[in-house]
Amino acid sequence: MSDAVVDAYFAQDAKSHVACETCTGTNFVMVFGEITSSAKVNVEEVVRNAIKEIGFDHPDKGLDYKTCEVFNRLHGQSAEIANAVHGGDDKKAGDKKPEEIGAGDQGHMFGYATNETPEMMPLTHSLATGIGYQLTKVRKNGTCAKLRPDGKTQVTCEYEKQADGSLKPLRVHTIVISTQHDGDYTQEQLKKDLMEHVIKPVVPAQYLDDKTIYHLNPSGSFVVGGPEGDGGLTGRKIIIDTYGGWGAHGGGAFSGKDPSKVDRSAAYYCRWIAKSLVAAKLCHRCLVQVSYAIGVPEPLSVFVDSYGSVTDGKTDADLLKIIQSNFDLRAGMLVIELDMMKPKYHKTACYGHFGNAARQADPDFTWEVPKSLKV
Repeated sequence: MSDAVVDAYFAQDAKSHVACETCTGTNFVMVFGEITSSAKVNVEEVVRNAIKEIGFDHPDKGLDYKTCEVFNRLHGQSAEIANAVHGGDDKKAGDKKPEEIGAGDQGHMFGYATNETPEMMPLTHSLATGIGYQLTKVRKNGTCAKLRPDGKTQVTCEYEKQADGSLKPLRVHTIVISTQHDGDYTQEQLKKDLMEHVIKPVVPAQYLDDKTIYHLNPSGSFVVGGPEGDGGLTGRKIIIDTYGGWGAHGGGAFSGKDPSKVDRSAAYYCRWIAKSLVAAKLCHRCLVQVSYAIGVPEPLSVFVDSYGSVTDGKTDADLLKIIQSNFDLRAGMLVIELDMMKPKYHKTACYGHFGNAARQADPDFTWEVPKSLKV
């Protein structure tokens, strides 16, 4: 819902500044935060359409897009913040050139990439998001029509660390799926369907063996779900949004924010840097970190850790020099280089913001297309 609001404003005004939070409980949704834009958006309609798309269309599911209460508590952005980021130096807000624009907040952001999968994401994360997407797919296409929208996944793998610093997945140790369902869907049938229609199409057989553990609805019946079973708030799932616990995270959520907020744009940019380094075979995996101060264009720090996996006799110091000569880390330039000022954020809000193992390659995910580097 938060990213649906971002896209709705960007669809009319590419200079929109959006910080939209969403909270939800039994049969209500509230959006709140700060927006400055020339766009005229029917926020309630955007929110209801997002709820409908998710599949919450009946009170029995914990939320009904047709009848739920929608509270709109959005208001204008602080003039002090706007001036610090887009104005200042005797300029009106919005007059600065991209290279002069300051970061929208302080903080540190991380990006990670690994060559253990084609999409250069951790296998555990790719499988977990892939299973999540498959759950939605079979629910919506009628294969498993008694599933309901609420669901979550988790995958544990065994790895072997190689001498060159790379990681080799050996097998899937445990798969966890908890999914909401209709009251007359027996646990026995549910588990059979999850194995046949969700797990097998996603998890390569080479990683499964007779010792793999399956926890399928381990709590038993899961009829009461959605906001009725567990209230929700934007930013509660930042780890599955990123790398599933691999690498690191600076703590800032992505959804609901326009790209002037470096919590989002710099994290996307760090992923682009990390993936570009791994794709160029300069290392087998790496973590990239940057930090910013509000209103300051240049990053305060830039750091890279290859976990000892650099190639061809290079060092992490060499990787840092390559980053500095190939990437412009000024806050305003991140947005330009990755073409972020357009309505493309709604689809990032599900199945992770990186990797896209759960979906076909999407050109809007510009940070997933490695840059050709000058070394």
